[in-house]
Amino acid sequence: MLDEIVASTRRRIEPLLRNRINLRAEALSADSALGFGSALSVPGLQVIAEIKRRSPSAGVLASDLVPSDQAVAYVAGGAAAISVLTEPDYFSGSIADLEAVREAVDVPILRKDFMIDSAQIYESKVLGADAVLLIVAILTDDELASLHDAGQSVGLDVLVETHTEHEVERALAISPHIIGVNNRDLATFVTDLATGERLAPTVLGRALAVGESGVSSVEGARRMRVAGFDAILVGEALVRAADPATLIADLKAV
Repeated sequence: MLDEIVASTRRRIEPLLRNRINLRAEALSADSALGFGSALSVPGLQVIAEIKRRSPSAGVLASDLVPSDQAVAYVAGGAAAISVLTEPDYFSGSIADLEAVREAVDVPILRKDFMIDSAQIYESKVLGADAVLLIVAILTDDELASLHDAGQSVGLDVLVETHTEHEVERALAISPHIIGVNNRDLATFVTDLATGERLAPTVLGRALAVGESGVSSVEGARRMRVAGFDAILVGEALVRAADPATLIADLKAV
C-alpha cells in the first residue's frame, strides 16, 4: 500500500515539478511561518490535532467533516498545532482543506502528505503551512537530507517520521529539530503504542519527540507522556469524537 501511495503521489505532482523554481521564489517571499517546533516545546504534553477524512486502514472516518469548524474546535480544546492531510487519493484530503484551516485558526499547521520532491515543500509554504512531514520509510538518505534542507531554507519546521530503530538512526544523522515516532506500521497498518515506548529513549534529548498514531484515550496519552514524548499527533479519535475540544483537553491533562 505504501508503494502504491508513493507511486500515486509521483503521478499527482508531475505538473508541480515544472514550477519548482517559481514556487521556491514564492515561498521565500511568503509570510513567515508560525513556530511549529516552538508550540511543541511548551511544557506539558502538547496535542497536534489532525484533520483527516479517511485512511486506508480505517476507511471513511468523517465524510461530512468541515475543516474550518473542526480546526476551531481543536484550538478551543487547547491544540498546540493542527495537522492537515492533503493526500487526495487514499485519504480524501486536499489543498483546499489546508487553506480553509489556515483561514480559520492562528496556530501552526503541519501539512501531512507524502513529500518526495522539494516542489511540494515550497508549495506547502505558499499555501500557508508552517511545517511539513518527511517519512523516512519512503526516502533515501540523500532525499531525506535534501528535503529537510529545502524545508529549512524557506523557513518551515520539519517533522521527520520514523517507525523503527534504524529509521530513528537515519533521522538523527541529519540532526532534525523534531522527530516523530509512528506507532502505526505503514506496511501492515498495525498500531502498537509499545513502538513509541521502545524508541523514545533514542530520540529524547536529541530532538523534540512526537508520538504519532494510536492514541485514542487518556490512558494512551499517559503512556506517551510517561515515555517522554513532548507531543502526540491524534487524528482518528478526534474526527470521530462528538466533542473533540473536550477530548483534547483531557489528553493534555494527563
